[in-house]
Amino acid sequence: MTEKLFQILEESDDLLVINKTGDLVCHPTKGDEYSSLIGRLRLYFASQPEIKPSFINRLDRETSGVILIAKHPGAHTDAQRLFESGAVEKIYVAIVKGKPVTEEGVIDAPLGREPGSQVLVKQTVLAEGTPSRTHWKLLKSNGKFSLLEVRPETGRLHQIRAHLSFIGLPLVGDKIYGPDPSLFLEFIVTGWTAKLKRRLLVPRQMLHASALKMSGLEKKWHWEAPIPEDMGLFLEEQGLS
Repeated sequence: MTEKLFQILEESDDLLVINKTGDLVCHPTKGDEYSSLIGRLRLYFASQPEIKPSFINRLDRETSGVILIAKHPGAHTDAQRLFESGAVEKIYVAIVKGKPVTEEGVIDAPLGREPGSQVLVKQTVLAEGTPSRTHWKLLKSNGKFSLLEVRPETGRLHQIRAHLSFIGLPLVGDKIYGPDPSLFLEFIVTGWTAKLKRRLLVPRQMLHASALKMSGLEKKWHWEAPIPEDMGLFLEEQGLS
């Protein structure tokens, strides 16, 4: 049953670490208990009603990878303090359209909600936005597509997606920050279609939280999630595997 719910990377008395798939929202939806990660967590802990799982970090529905879950309030508080103190490093891999002109760089640009956007959650670089900083490094490229390692220094909404789009390297498959944000609105109405496939190439944004490192007073943690099958297949098709 666990395999149907999620892939477990590690579990202790305090924490559950999982590898989220790229088609699962964290918070409840109108679907059944399998339609959200929190619903699946409640199923997993159904025989342990004393456990109240809570997210320490979150990922967008279409972003796969490492998610850290606290099993009790004390664990959540302790881990949240480490996040807030800067003792946590988040590492992503991203497949983007285009090739950067340098081997690595830092995007230091404030982010805020895009004025007038029909997509209410869409973020953009704004002078009056919240300070946001993202480090990136080129791993591979065929000129048309590139594989990047990305390390966000801050944790803003859609930060990696908005920042990479800002420098002209949008994520492959990104419905909001890719070729046209109206594709996101179309997708909500129609679902995945042949038209969307022609524009976006793949059903979800090619972003994966591949590792999370955390350091406490007396302990260090390091969790890794292997690159998912769909991203691996795309890289193979592009000669980037």
